[in-house]
Amino acid sequence: MADPSTYRPAVGTIPEAPGVYKFRDAGGRVVYVGKAKSLRSRLNSYFADISGLHPRTRQMVTTAASVEWTVVTTEVEALQLEYNWIKEFDPRFNVRYRDDKSYPVLAVTLHEDYPRLHVYRGPRKKGVRYFGPFAHAWAIRETLDLLLRVFPARTCSAGVFKRHDQIGRPCLLGYIDKCSAPCVGKVSADEHRDIVLDFCDFLAGKTDNMVRRLEREMLEASQELEFERAARLRDDLGALRRAMEKQAVVLGDGTDADVMAFAQDELEVSVQVFHVRGGRVRGQRGWVLDKVEAVDDAAIVDQFIMQFYGDNTENTPREVLVPVLPDDAPALEDLLSEQRGSRVALRVPQRGDKRALMETVARNASEAFAQHKLRRAGDLTARSAALQGIQDALALDTAPLRIECIDISHVQGTDVVASLVVFEDGLARKSEYRRFALREAATEGDVASIAEVVRRRFQAMLREAASGGPNPGIDPDTGKPRKFAYPPNLLVVDGAGPQAAAAADVLAELGITDVAVVGLAKRLEEVWVPGEPDPVILPRTSDALYLLQRVRDEAHRFAIAYHRQKRSKRMIASELDDVPGLGETRKAALLKHFGSVKKLRQATVDEISGVPGVGRRTAEAVVASLAAGGKS
Repeated sequence: MADPSTYRPAVGTIPEAPGVYKFRDAGGRVVYVGKAKSLRSRLNSYFADISGLHPRTRQMVTTAASVEWTVVTTEVEALQLEYNWIKEFDPRFNVRYRDDKSYPVLAVTLHEDYPRLHVYRGPRKKGVRYFGPFAHAWAIRETLDLLLRVFPARTCSAGVFKRHDQIGRPCLLGYIDKCSAPCVGKVSADEHRDIVLDFCDFLAGKTDNMVRRLEREMLEASQELEFERAARLRDDLGALRRAMEKQAVVLGDGTDADVMAFAQDELEVSVQVFHVRGGRVRGQRGWVLDKVEAVDDAAIVDQFIMQFYGDNTENTPREVLVPVLPDDAPALEDLLSEQRGSRVALRVPQRGDKRALMETVARNASEAFAQHKLRRAGDLTARSAALQGIQDALALDTAPLRIECIDISHVQGTDVVASLVVFEDGLARKSEYRRFALREAATEGDVASIAEVVRRRFQAMLREAASGGPNPGIDPDTGKPRKFAYPPNLLVVDGAGPQAAAAADVLAELGITDVAVVGLAKRLEEVWVPGEPDPVILPRTSDALYLLQRVRDEAHRFAIAYHRQKRSKRMIASELDDVPGLGETRKAALLKHFGSVKKLRQATVDEISGVPGVGRRTAEAVVASLAAGGKS
């Protein structure tokens, strides 16, 4: 634990100008990023009496070993720089407004010749229009099921579309009139695009025109005695109205706004956002996060808006309604307006429907916070108890805040691979996971394989530490932590005494003395400490054993996944090994084009020779080889 006074800047060296600052730990990793109107005033507050700091702030300044800053000229520059640094360095102590799950949206692929409607999760792409987010994927599918009878647009994947185009028959949705079947030419590309655009208009809130048009067409069909068509239009109207009922109008038609509210205590904050598009609530999202500093609602609004809309520029609304305006509200408005390409208003609703909706969002934030407290009380206590239990059971100097675990996977000594997973503060840190394809010890058993992985992992750490520079743990080209820059407090290997002893011997050979090693045996869940004749037995119901099991099981899962991937590639490649004149490059091109050997086996010579780099003679050889392999 560092003493903040050891790295406090000299008196008078901190400028009074606005800027952005970074705290780094002893390895050079950025652990916190912040901005301030006056750097001197802000940074001096971190070096006051440590006992008077917020608990998370106290943990941050004692973890850090240095502080640096960058002076800027405007608040907009400070906002942008702070956001960019948080995104680049992923500081441990910064609040990251990211969902614990990926919320689904309804995507419309307008960039394709035949646009597709489908459920989507992930980053936004150009040429795709998104509606949502929705709380559940089933809500999208339910809405689509209602609307496809009115807007029979394509919902199938590219592979399904291509297959039905080849066989000349539509899928089931085409037969039951929930798809206009553009794959078989029932409608042209332009006609299908018109259907999709009408669908987009309806979801965007332009519902009145659509309803009036269908009512008019139904009346005309009835007057012309086309009763079947009139009945179909009547059913379409019913489907539209049921879809509209699912999204009640809460604000004036055409209102495009995000409404956000917060609930907090000294340590955590609950955030709720309602997305209103076309006057209707289209989606809802929520977070509960740790606070790093004692901040009020205005400061939370400031932090949240920049991070939430930083990667979400396509969905920035015309209005952002908040419970209180931050000090730099004009700068935030300018930045959001620049991202959107048109004016964005940031304001506090005072009366009417918007104020009533704000109160509803606030109630949801408070309710989510209360539920979180009930769920998380045990989780936080359990994680702390688990780390403390491991420290006590293994007689460690400190709690193992960073645990790494190694597992080996193979089938009778073939395709030997290993995984290394990382847990920090009792939680998986998947960005730090690593995979190893074993070479030297692959045929010598698990003990030798464990030794090879430990040697490669810690030799890499020593090389990075010896690379020189002010921050040896940071890659000078990218500014990000190196792969193996940070050692664990505890290294867990899957196995018993021999595996743990092999890992400990390698560490001793490399001169590393500050990493504890244990082996966790699967059969009796015994914890083996190198050099000890008997294992440590943890109570079956203890939080400490549960955490070690989770770490070991995650390493096993990660290793198995990698092993299956390698074995699958090897099996696929082996079926093409006997084709004369077919090298690795053209093998890869064929598999990429057809997706699998099964589909390649079904392809004709002409289809195979159409792949770039594959001639007709090679295509004939591929067909002949795969046909012979199938018969055998």
